[in-house]
Amino acid sequence: MLLAKYKNPLDLQRRFKDEFDKFFETFFRDSELLPGSLYTLSPKADVEETDTEYKVYVEIPGVDKKDIKIHLENNALVIKGEKKQSKEVKEDNYLCCERSYGSFQRTFEFPGNVKSDKVEAEYKDGVLTVVVPKAEESKRKEIEIKVK
Repeated sequence: MLLAKYKNPLDLQRRFKDEFDKFFETFFRDSELLPGSLYTLSPKADVEETDTEYKVYVEIPGVDKKDIKIHLENNALVIKGEKKQSKEVKEDNYLCCERSYGSFQRTFEFPGNVKSDKVEAEYKDGVLTVVVPKAEESKRKEIEIKVK
């Protein structure tokens, strides 16, 4: 019995939710019902925090630099873009067509204030790197504990 495997009912509930989410994510990503032009991309990203800055790495291969827009709004980094199809697809010429095309948007909210005028972005080898410096008041400060 499935319940016997999970001592805590919340474990079973989490497992069910994870499997359900994975099913729909896979269905919509791999669905042949959705042509590439209607598909909304969601590029994968890594976010790194140091004492002085946040670094956001976003994988967007095949996207032209001019089709990427970045802005900072209320301590949130917004990256928008579009992966355009390079030529018209004639279905009788293709044996397989799996690449995705379409627009995307990712938003990354930072917990502290940032220096919006010092943000830098670089796009190389299909990876967008955005460096967002922290404002002085949001940098982590170590507090010394005094013993009395």
